[in-house]
Amino acid sequence: MSTAILTGPPVAGSPLEADLRALGFDVRTADDATAAAELINAVPAQERVAVVDPRFVGHQHALRLALTDPRFPAAAVPGALTAQPAARAALTRAVGRIPVGAGTAHLTDVLTDTLTESLDRDEIGLHRVELGSLVATVALTPAQREDAREAVAAVDDEAVRLRTAVKSRDGFFTTYCISPYSRYLARWCARRGLTPNQVTTASLLTALIAAGCAATGTRGGFVAAGFLLLFSFVLDCTDGQLARYSLQYSTMGAWLDATFDRAKEYAYYAGLALGAARGGGHDDVWALALGAMVLMTCRHVVDFSFNEANHDATANTSPTAALSGKLDSVGWTVWVRRMIVLPIGERWAMIAVLTALTTPRIVFYALLIGCALAACYTTAGRVLRSLTRRARRTDRAAQALADLADSGPLAELIARGARGRGRTGSFLAPAMAFLSAAVLLVWVIFENDPASWLTVGVAFCSALLAGAAVSRPLKGALDWLVPPFFRAGEYVTILVLAARADVPGALPAAYGLVAAVAYHHYDTVYRIRGGTGAPPRWLVRATGGHEGRILVITVLAAALSPEGFTIALTALAVALALLVLIESIRFWVSSQAPAVHDEGEPA
Repeated sequence: MSTAILTGPPVAGSPLEADLRALGFDVRTADDATAAAELINAVPAQERVAVVDPRFVGHQHALRLALTDPRFPAAAVPGALTAQPAARAALTRAVGRIPVGAGTAHLTDVLTDTLTESLDRDEIGLHRVELGSLVATVALTPAQREDAREAVAAVDDEAVRLRTAVKSRDGFFTTYCISPYSRYLARWCARRGLTPNQVTTASLLTALIAAGCAATGTRGGFVAAGFLLLFSFVLDCTDGQLARYSLQYSTMGAWLDATFDRAKEYAYYAGLALGAARGGGHDDVWALALGAMVLMTCRHVVDFSFNEANHDATANTSPTAALSGKLDSVGWTVWVRRMIVLPIGERWAMIAVLTALTTPRIVFYALLIGCALAACYTTAGRVLRSLTRRARRTDRAAQALADLADSGPLAELIARGARGRGRTGSFLAPAMAFLSAAVLLVWVIFENDPASWLTVGVAFCSALLAGAAVSRPLKGALDWLVPPFFRAGEYVTILVLAARADVPGALPAAYGLVAAVAYHHYDTVYRIRGGTGAPPRWLVRATGGHEGRILVITVLAAALSPEGFTIALTALAVALALLVLIESIRFWVSSQAPAVHDEGEPA
């Protein structure tokens, strides 16, 4: 139970107390600042406390935004403020600083405003709610109260609440084909007490059933799979809208949403591959399925690395970014640029339609071509921005890139030996990372027999280059390319070695192994985004790092028969999946990270 303290002159007939109780607050009253301070101190330290002026007039949703949002340690609108446990000490100090006696009436007449200004000066992360068309004010006279009530009646706060449940920036398909009705589904879920995490889980189960339908290999199964995949996406939109509608944000929810998105898509790829093999043509498209997963994962790593490298960079200036801003001011170019990157809505719609109407092979061809073009477009734009931007990368950004690189013990040892020989801020790191991947991939792709001990030697040389790439802080303009180069080198090596083994089961085993490793890399991203830091070093060392896994896989390919290599890949996939999943679940269940920010459109 949270506690709301009403402090100020009482107002007869005000619905304020009823609104506060409807929001889950235990309402208490205080006659003055001293009594308010006593009540604040009496509330247990682990509970949220709100201070509200009884003369407050406004929409209930304005109060909801100010008093119940879990993402901010403190938040305020005119006449109301709240402090979560992290900000309770600052609130206590703010109340204690208010003088008493003659000449202090201007400080206590609207106590909430005085406390809000004090909390703002303390720099504890006070969030001032953007009200937009919503009303929140302190009416000091009957005339002001009447005017404020008329303003409240003129705006439908439920309509505002529904509108702001939808993200302000989303893809064309999501904006015009899903959100117009999924927001009402979100409200339906909220009124029945469903949580965003429950809707997220329902979306996952629906997508898994869709994958199972695709795996039947029948036309009816493919049609059902397409419809179920689209419905899964509707639920995927609904969970975020439900979170914004009911302000049920959490780091766990953000992790589940992002993780399940990848699980749904990659499970569906596997279902299509199984369906192709079981269908009338007995088509083997496992290489295409694995290629699609590799391409999507590498594309996401490009997004993550670029954002982490630049989200807190200082002096961000770029002519390319300025041109992008100008293009966004022209209506039609906004939607073209959002669609050309093939976001999840457009991508899933394409997959669903093609599944129902064509074959899995055509689905994968379209997916690979579309995602490759989108990856080229976004990566080229980011390279241009990085080269033309005058910015100084921070230590935090460099550490995030180092964590995303996923370097194991061997690369760490090599990096220590090479430290001091490169220049921070140069292009040496991405050049070494590119060579690390390119040397290995050229060898395994074009060598007649890549399952040899010579390949192990090439993998060791690749590890030497990888260690050199991370020997200095990653603060260069293009250092964000280092993690994507490492991912491409590792994933494609697994794909090629499994394909060249040319035995049944090798590619499905490789698919499982890449899925397990990719989960580890996504988990690293979500931990960094949640402000909790990368996974512990013991986990990275236990998984071998990217260079260690490549060495192990090349040794297995050289030492074992193709059939034995397939069994080894399967065992390695299971072991890595159990290791990273157990640690990830343990962390996220016990994590005390603050709720993730996911702003909708201001009202």
